[in-house]
Amino acid sequence: MKISRKYYLSILILTFIICPLFNFGQMRNARKKADKDTRSWRYEIEGVSQGVQGTYLIKVWSFSKRNKVAIEQAKKNAVHGVIFRGYQGSTKGVRPQKPLTKESNLEQEKEMFFNEFFADGGKYMKFVSLTNNGAVSPGDRQKLGRFLAREHKIGIMVSVKKDLLRKDLEDAGIIRGLNSGF
Repeated sequence: MKISRKYYLSILILTFIICPLFNFGQMRNARKKADKDTRSWRYEIEGVSQGVQGTYLIKVWSFSKRNKVAIEQAKKNAVHGVIFRGYQGSTKGVRPQKPLTKESNLEQEKEMFFNEFFADGGKYMKFVSLTNNGAVSPGDRQKLGRFLAREHKIGIMVSVKKDLLRKDLEDAGIIRGLNSGF
């Protein structure tokens, strides 16, 4: 049986169309997983050094199966950590920092605001930047799990403009100002 050139050509064209769509689907699934991890706020945060005035220089450890997704989620995690968790001091002389709010249920009370705030490309982006252009040093990449369930714990250096973040949240009526009294 002789197979024509048109048949081979059509198979080749379909391959170039379908393969990128499959990869796009995998990336979209990885983002959904990362968004799920972000909604459960699964990350670790640590102070690295004192940033310039009004900023925190921190390392955020995010969890994901894909490095690129973890890097993007680290930005959200960093801002969330500054607002709700704060961080412990380090052995390098970095002092611990308290969260911007002490209200434990603020995130649930203002859920609509924070869903919009932390949406992809949301307002949180105004207050965060990657300090090393998203480059991950070898010591900041750890493999967790085995075989198919493998996941990465990736440490990203992030700078958060905490003074601007505080002012923005105060102006929006989300947190009380420092001078609002007791």
